[in-house]
Amino acid sequence: MSTLSFLLEGLRNIGTTGTITRSGTALCRAAIDRIDFTTARTIVELGAGDGVITKHILERLHPEGRVIAFEVSEDLCNDMRAIGDPRLVVAQDSAEHIGKYLDRVGAERADHIVSAIPFAALPRDLGERIVTAAHDHLRPGGCYNQVHYSLKTKSYYERAFGRVEARRVYLNLPPAWVLYCRK
Repeated sequence: MSTLSFLLEGLRNIGTTGTITRSGTALCRAAIDRIDFTTARTIVELGAGDGVITKHILERLHPEGRVIAFEVSEDLCNDMRAIGDPRLVVAQDSAEHIGKYLDRVGAERADHIVSAIPFAALPRDLGERIVTAAHDHLRPGGCYNQVHYSLKTKSYYERAFGRVEARRVYLNLPPAWVLYCRK
């Protein structure tokens, strides 16, 4: 998807995309920097957009690994499918259905979860259900990393995971936060 196409998708569906610009390289790296790629075999990405973070995950993922990337926009899912990596499973579905897709790939739990879902734009009950599903389907010791542009919904992660570490990423337009949670 071109930058202009991404901008138009963001303007049309700001409630589901949460932004009008792609995540920059510094934000993508911060979003995945707590993942242990030497042992991770199943990574779930929520709100994957056109796959900008997905590509960073796939670059480091073990050859036998899998990425299950959730996105609700059909156009953005088509962009992810065009990546053409057999380790990528594109789930055009709500992220609260994590368990169904883990079953499909034969994984009991996700090793790590990365999310860029714009929870501030979603109904509170849906956001909390998604975060709870992420917690419930994450293996002990796994990390949940959430990209945000504000700390408005930080309480979702504190309720589900307890301690939350927040890191500001200034080298992104606009500057963003990554919230790190361990199970």
